[in-house]
Amino acid sequence: MNGQPPIITRSCERAVVTAYRELRDCGTVDMQAFHACTTLYRIHHPEASINEARRLVAEWIDHHVVRQAEGQTPGCDCD
Repeated sequence: MNGQPPIITRSCERAVVTAYRELRDCGTVDMQAFHACTTLYRIHHPEASINEARRLVAEWIDHHVVRQAEGQTPGCDCD
């Protein structure tokens, strides 16, 4: 990786990961940031259950923030 985070093509995933990073950077504790991002995901996808939203948000945070991995992640079918 070149020091820059990889470009995330899925709009809801990009919104969630960006929000999580920014919330954590300004001092929001992990669980509050996670809950806010779960709510954000459900704004993008009101049809999603809370459990589905929590699972996807956790996977995206783990992939992009914790492991700083590149490549495709599981998720929804939106752009």
